[in-house]
Amino acid sequence: MSPEHPGGGGAVVHCDGAALAYGRAMALTGVTGEVGPGTALALIGPNGSGKTTLLRGLLGMVDVAAGRIEVCGRAPGRARRGSIGYVPQVADLDPSFPVTVLDVVLMGVTASMARLGALPLLGARRREARRRALAALESVGLAEAAGRRFGTLSGGQQQRVLVARCVAARPRLIALDEPFNGLDQPNRDALLRIIAALKDDGVALVVSTHDLVIARECCEQVALLAGRQIAFGPREEVLVPELIEQAYGTGASGRDDLLLGVGEAR
Repeated sequence: MSPEHPGGGGAVVHCDGAALAYGRAMALTGVTGEVGPGTALALIGPNGSGKTTLLRGLLGMVDVAAGRIEVCGRAPGRARRGSIGYVPQVADLDPSFPVTVLDVVLMGVTASMARLGALPLLGARRREARRRALAALESVGLAEAAGRRFGTLSGGQQQRVLVARCVAARPRLIALDEPFNGLDQPNRDALLRIIAALKDDGVALVVSTHDLVIARECCEQVALLAGRQIAFGPREEVLVPELIEQAYGTGASGRDDLLLGVGEAR
């Protein structure tokens, strides 16, 4: 995707017996596992299982009530600015707001350059920011849309622009919340290619999804959740009927929509 993404050794995400809570209400317990550079972790589980909670915990938006979480070697919320990218489930921009696709991606470049100090983007820095933003759009196949209004794009295209915004910041980790929801097949395929390219560049990814087929297709590791961690490990070891039933209930073994993603890839 881009040779400029930082590598770095060691775990990008490290969880050790982590529990996450909203105030006094415990939302998720017993999370233990690691995500290394160039690896994707799928967060799988029924509604209310803790997928979004864990994603938000990695971003420092939910309290770690017990155990430990480290992201890029630091406590959640204390990682270097721009080292973590986030693609929300719903675009975090008002589609009626008069902003171009290029402007949206430049937000990511600004976040990255802020690591070097709060210097204005003038002259050479402004040209470099534009170059990086256009390269990020090229990497997601939307360079030709740079001058279009963000709100005129399809939902799938908007999702890819938000990924480009993350890419432009050169993060070590990108967290994606249900990124495949509502995508048509072309945008779904495009996003799978983007994720593969990011992994090739050494970026770690955490992907919340209901789709076990997607989890098998693009993620090497799976965290299976049900208010607690059922399993965390290689997809071949986690996406098995016995564990799926622990998360989804005893009737899960009869649901084709779940079992298509279980066992051998098809």
